[in-house]
Amino acid sequence: MTSNLFEINFDKNQSKTTNDLGMREMQERVYEKRASQYLLVKSPPASGKSRALMFVGLDKLHNQGIKKVVIAVPERSIGKSFKDTELSKFGFYWDWEVKPSNNLTIGGGEKSKVQHFVKFMNSTDPSDNILIATHATLRFAFEELDDSLFDNTLLAIDEFHHVSRDDKSVLGNALRSIMSNSNAHILAMTGSYFRGDSVQILEPADEDKFDKVTYTYYEQLEGYKYLKSFAMGYSFYRGKYTDALDKVIDVNKKSIIHIPNVNSGESTKDKYAEVDEILDLLTDGGNITQNEDGIYEIERPDGKKLLVADLVNEEGREKVSAYLASITDDIQDLDKLDIIVALGMAKEGFDWPFAEYALTIGYRNSLTEVIQIIGRVTRDSPNKTHAQFTNLIAQPDAQDDEVLFAVNSIMKAISASLLMEQVLAPVYKFKPKDDKPEKPGDLSIRGLKPADTTERTKKIIENDMEDLKSSILQSQDIQNAIVSGADAKMINKTLIPRVIIERYPDLTNEELETVRQHTVADINIAAGRTTTSEDGSREIIKMADRFINIDELNIDLIDQVNPFQRAYEVISRDIDAPTLRFIQDYLSSNKYDFTDEQLVAAYQAAKKFRAENGRNPDRNSKDDGEKYLAFALLRLAEIKREREAAKEDGE
Repeated sequence: MTSNLFEINFDKNQSKTTNDLGMREMQERVYEKRASQYLLVKSPPASGKSRALMFVGLDKLHNQGIKKVVIAVPERSIGKSFKDTELSKFGFYWDWEVKPSNNLTIGGGEKSKVQHFVKFMNSTDPSDNILIATHATLRFAFEELDDSLFDNTLLAIDEFHHVSRDDKSVLGNALRSIMSNSNAHILAMTGSYFRGDSVQILEPADEDKFDKVTYTYYEQLEGYKYLKSFAMGYSFYRGKYTDALDKVIDVNKKSIIHIPNVNSGESTKDKYAEVDEILDLLTDGGNITQNEDGIYEIERPDGKKLLVADLVNEEGREKVSAYLASITDDIQDLDKLDIIVALGMAKEGFDWPFAEYALTIGYRNSLTEVIQIIGRVTRDSPNKTHAQFTNLIAQPDAQDDEVLFAVNSIMKAISASLLMEQVLAPVYKFKPKDDKPEKPGDLSIRGLKPADTTERTKKIIENDMEDLKSSILQSQDIQNAIVSGADAKMINKTLIPRVIIERYPDLTNEELETVRQHTVADINIAAGRTTTSEDGSREIIKMADRFINIDELNIDLIDQVNPFQRAYEVISRDIDAPTLRFIQDYLSSNKYDFTDEQLVAAYQAAKKFRAENGRNPDRNSKDDGEKYLAFALLRLAEIKREREAAKEDGE
């Protein structure tokens, strides 16, 4: 087994607790907004979005006049996430029950599923109230249904980033039409914030109708009960990847093996032969048979028995998918499966909680895809305290030092992405200079218009700022202007307002200017700068700075390089809890510049805070003022470390 791993150990500050209704923290946040007609939930893989939908859906059926709940998932295997669930035994008011015939992600042909969907929407039977279907079935059924049939219906769309505002997006067009021509409620869920093609998911005016709930990856992992560490690594090979598999496959781990896309350089161009070679390796000269469920039963010479699911071959995939859907998160189902071999499946939304090892063959240039794959093995489960992601990659045609630099950058990018929401500068409430700040987190900027000029501006500034900044930094016009070194005033005064008015076409000129000022101020603070000009404008940050400038994360994760096949493997340093805390503190302390005066004032305020509360300010606090003090203390600690390092170097 390759050891090219860097490991992240998570502090166990809390157990996987639930409230009196059986809801975890994220689910509780969603349930608090259960009355919203349009609700967008942004939460990482394995965070419990499916059950959050159950809570909201049942409340709408019983208390809000909703008659039907329709759930659309991108692929059939995800349908099992919405299976019957006894919620009442954990304190909720009702149980989640779906008629077997209304789960259209199991069995049947597409034509019959569409017909059943149409029949369901026309049904007046009050017990016929929940249906699960794929995005494709929803699209086809929509073409045969009048929009008005979605009246008094909750339409829940899982993996919402599959929707697009592009005219060619049938799912996007269907959603817009349903929103415009019915009183349907919409619950959208996604673990990915951006589409790969940068096309916005909805028209700005439609997206503005959604209330939003965001839950971070770090919050999720911090609350796990069983999973204590996560690791990832990279192995390089020369020749055929199948010749290197024996070094990276571990038959003792519950694994998902993602073979390369047939168009990739790693692919042999014969996916069926690749699966056969994997099965031969797993069998190791022993016996292999295929049971009635389509699952391979392997008996190895060493006595090890394996159950392997093949999701690559189309023939028999229906039976295999049905078998996978029957596996629950009950520990008694642990021995029902050992390994999955997949191509394009078993990624987003796929639920096999016992999975602990993801072996991905071929480089993935989509960070979203990598996070989705990682999410398959980072579900909390009593069978594992450790999860692992390994990427087997053909040795690049480049100098070794270039490769090592790239690997280190990739490792930093992934680790930073897992910490992303945690390390971003907190969203502060900006107040005009003439107003007295209510608390340290309220930053005063001379000439800044009040956020609550109107209810409209207040809602945008308090609830939509992150999405608005993302739209601005994805704007091709703004990206081109940054690259070409365009005048900052032109970007702030002309290009940014264009993006804002596209998202919110109903704003008055005064509202537009208020939102523009707060957006520019927020971007600059998040980028590590303070805003000093009269109107709150300052040079906009480089577009990558919105997320994290990986080059500024001055940490080398590579420990050593060892031979691997005819190439090498990169063994990174271990990252334990203190190291993870260091990375987070380092990034957080450099999010924006404090003046000496601000640091002195914050230090005094932090001392008072500690005297009154018996603890230091917490950067994860829901109170913005406490966050402000915590980040100031982080910067002071970083300054101290820098000075001590300089003394040791004799500077």
